[in-house]
Amino acid sequence: MKVTGARNEPFSAMRRRALAQSGAQVRAAPADRADFLGVTEAELTPAVKGAMQALLVEIDDLRGEVKQLKARLADAEEMADRDALTPLLNRRALVRELGRIRTFAQRYGSPASLVYFDLDGLKSINDRFGHAAGDAALQAVAERLLANIRDSDIVGRMGGDEFAVILVQADQATAEAKAASLARAIESEPLRFGDWTAPMHVSFGVSEIRPEVEPEGLVAEADAAMYVRKRGRKTA
Repeated sequence: MKVTGARNEPFSAMRRRALAQSGAQVRAAPADRADFLGVTEAELTPAVKGAMQALLVEIDDLRGEVKQLKARLADAEEMADRDALTPLLNRRALVRELGRIRTFAQRYGSPASLVYFDLDGLKSINDRFGHAAGDAALQAVAERLLANIRDSDIVGRMGGDEFAVILVQADQATAEAKAASLARAIESEPLRFGDWTAPMHVSFGVSEIRPEVEPEGLVAEADAAMYVRKRGRKTA
């Protein structure tokens, strides 16, 4: 429906203009508002009544359009926060949530930590079995993470073969233990794709959320800790 400039006009001014065009007398609205917007039924000509009814229909239509726009906007915002491949948050949304949890932790002194995961060997899966198999491996990691975290925790895919989990009410030691448990859950079953299976291995790093460190700094810390652990596994 086309939105005209008249819709931006105050209703009182629109009423006065419509009544003036019809020749009806405009009176000030009574204090008790008993009359319809300051005009008695007798003072409304058929033309004015029709104009008022048409206006009310347009207002209802506009309300419906606004409701639809709000719904589409909510859907667009949710899609903008979601990873394209998995049911997880994307990096932008995860970092935003990390900032929110960081503020909460600072205000209330509540511990929280960030765990950074890397799926080992994704390139070899892609090279050997194709990118569809690699996508299946990433989706399996996402599903196993979601199945083993609390409702209050937040998990996202940071891009490529990297994932992150925000653990609330978890200091460094608690987060390290939970990260190891999540790693075992991911590695507990091989990836099955078609007629073949492949073992799943992940590396992780933990950074306790601290008020003095910005969200991207926390991500960098956990990422660095993850690579230290990954190098240690390769040399062991």
